[in-house]
Amino acid sequence: MTGHIRQCPNDHTYTLLNVCPKCGTETVSVHPARYSVQDRYGKYRRLVREWSR
Repeated sequence: MTGHIRQCPNDHTYTLLNVCPKCGTETVSVHPARYSVQDRYGKYRRLVREWSR
């Protein structure tokens, strides 16, 4: 157990486990990526976000 809160993408259950206790799928971290002034890939993430709208 890492101590960081995670969320199941299927049923939106919050847990500390790597696997959802309800449905058994892998959970994802709910924390955003760290901010860095020297972000090499920020331009590409913003482009993907624009295209996905």
